[in-house]
Amino acid sequence: MTHETPSEGLQPISEIDRVIHEPARLMILAHLYVVDSADFLFLMRQTGLTFGNLSSHMSKLEAAGYVHVAKGFAGRKPRTMLRLTGKGREAFKSYRQSMKQVLDGLPD
Repeated sequence: MTHETPSEGLQPISEIDRVIHEPARLMILAHLYVVDSADFLFLMRQTGLTFGNLSSHMSKLEAAGYVHVAKGFAGRKPRTMLRLTGKGREAFKSYRQSMKQVLDGLPD
């Protein structure tokens, strides 16, 4: 029988993706993970973030290569569509797995 020390069970947390770990960005990625794409205003309503906060977090996610931002028009109205990139989808899966490993390893 092997026994892990508490710090061994928490090892994955030190390798956690800090871009994703920030609560607002985690919420954004979780929403985008379950849809093909989402409108900026839809995400704003779903997350409860202000226009400026969502915009700032989207910029960070885009810079990391996790989110693709497509600007266009729906009729005459400007429209911003967001979707996870392949890299973003893989990063989110990896983040979920790391967090599950940490949380499942904690004693009850």
